[in-house]
Amino acid sequence: MTDFDAIDFFRARPLYQDPYPYYEYLRAHGPVWREPHRGVVMVTGYDQAIEVLNDTATFSNCNTVSGPFVPFPVPFEGDDVSDIIEQYRDTLPFSDQLPSFDPPKHTAHRALLMRLITPKRLKENEEFMWRLADRQLDEFLGRGTCEFVHDYATPFTLLVIADLLGVPEEDHATFRKELQSDAMHGDTAKDGAMSHKPLEFLYDRFTGYIEDRRRAPRNDVMTELATATFPDGSLPEVHDVMLIAANLFSAGQETTARMLGTALRLIGESPELQQQLRDDRRLISPFVEECVRLESPIQGNFRMARHHTTLAGVDIPAGTTLMVLEGAANHDPGHFECPADVRFDRANVRQHVGFGFGIHACAGAPLARAEGRASLERILDRMTDITISEAEHGPAGARHYFYTPIYMLRGVEQLHLEFTPVAS
Repeated sequence: MTDFDAIDFFRARPLYQDPYPYYEYLRAHGPVWREPHRGVVMVTGYDQAIEVLNDTATFSNCNTVSGPFVPFPVPFEGDDVSDIIEQYRDTLPFSDQLPSFDPPKHTAHRALLMRLITPKRLKENEEFMWRLADRQLDEFLGRGTCEFVHDYATPFTLLVIADLLGVPEEDHATFRKELQSDAMHGDTAKDGAMSHKPLEFLYDRFTGYIEDRRRAPRNDVMTELATATFPDGSLPEVHDVMLIAANLFSAGQETTARMLGTALRLIGESPELQQQLRDDRRLISPFVEECVRLESPIQGNFRMARHHTTLAGVDIPAGTTLMVLEGAANHDPGHFECPADVRFDRANVRQHVGFGFGIHACAGAPLARAEGRASLERILDRMTDITISEAEHGPAGARHYFYTPIYMLRGVEQLHLEFTPVAS
């Protein structure tokens, strides 16, 4: 039996291979509990996660990535630290990224983002992804084997988001070369926070694209991106547009790739589930939701209490760091019956918080769902007898997978599959 009392969750990489027993340890202390090693208030209850995610007046996103690792340069004093947060928030890592913004700045920048992800653009992008799914499968289908993360999930999701944002097709190969090696590894700094490494390339490229289209507009998606305005009609700085595009690109690509990895692991592990999906393709949509709930690609993120409050009876002083563990909330048995099972008939199948909740809910959720549907449809059409490679992952009942060793993320690093190609 693991002595969880002695484990510092934020420095326990082996734990991230299977964090769910630790989540149950936390839940046994209540839906909200202050862990003893760093004083972070851990939120594992579904209702309490919704409450925090929905209350931006009480809980700031300023430390959503940095958590307890980067202190403010001045101590917190008093029952309201909102002024200190606003004065020093730019000293925190990722403070230039949309997920760390609070209203009213978040409101304006989120509105700009939604002007880029229009229903028309999503429809055009979905038409592209169906063609891309076949093109990507063609690269390895004849072998009867693949390493699914590298051969399909990562390049497919990367090129889908590239198309959505209007990256010129002649640059797709460069994006794949520069980003594919990093996409499923999520480099971390020594303090445990995620580094900017994959973003540096995106920052440079999108800055160049936007500056070029503002100088010489064309009839293309990138020009629409470059000329999109805030709700008040003002034109954003190039830097602001670049940050939104880069964040959407990196976040949407990686999380969806992880979701696809989960889907194919489950399909490869269960011939019965695989046959159900083949027989009734209407089950694909709830299956995608269950994949996001079961193995939430974003396992958790941080918040900071602006002022003194309580949550589920727990005292929360101003300046307290909370961690909302969506990965645990999605396994809350008080909200999801038999949470470890895949169930296509859950009445609340789309109530998971795998895409977040509230004003910071994932703007790319419709895109991720479409990618899941298109990918699974074409994979099931073009492969039969999909199984997990025993040579690579061991026999059924004794599988071994390596998951990204980061507490905020969840996904297999590699997934070796064997299958029978369907003759065209």
